[in-house]
Amino acid sequence: QVRLVASGGGLGQAGGSLTLSCAASGPSSNYYTLGWFRQAPGKEREFVAAISWTSSDSWYTDSVKGRFVISRDNAKNTIYLHMDRLKPEDTAVYYCAAGSEAIPTRSPAAWDYWGQGTQVTVSS
Repeated sequence: QVRLVASGGGLGQAGGSLTLSCAASGPSSNYYTLGWFRQAPGKEREFVAAISWTSSDSWYTDSVKGRFVISRDNAKNTIYLHMDRLKPEDTAVYYCAAGSEAIPTRSPAAWDYWGQGTQVTVSS
């Protein structure tokens, strides 16, 4: 069983930066990809970014390209989401997830494991 623990959320200002972390425990053979989703109040959970656990591949949703960077530290079994040039519309609960697909889909239903979520609030 894979367990994911997200941290690093909080209050940020528009134009500022925040970095999220997600520590994974359990057999890494159970997943190929780790990623981040977010869910704003009244909206569906949406894909933000993902990174391969074994290659240099990464993926981003269009609205965060050029502002967010996903990275990983295999030795620590941790992924990070560095969020730069924050916007109020980035406000959401951010969830990390792990999936068994080498090329991830953007549908939350396709991911196998989920962390507990961390709140990010961006003030204007």
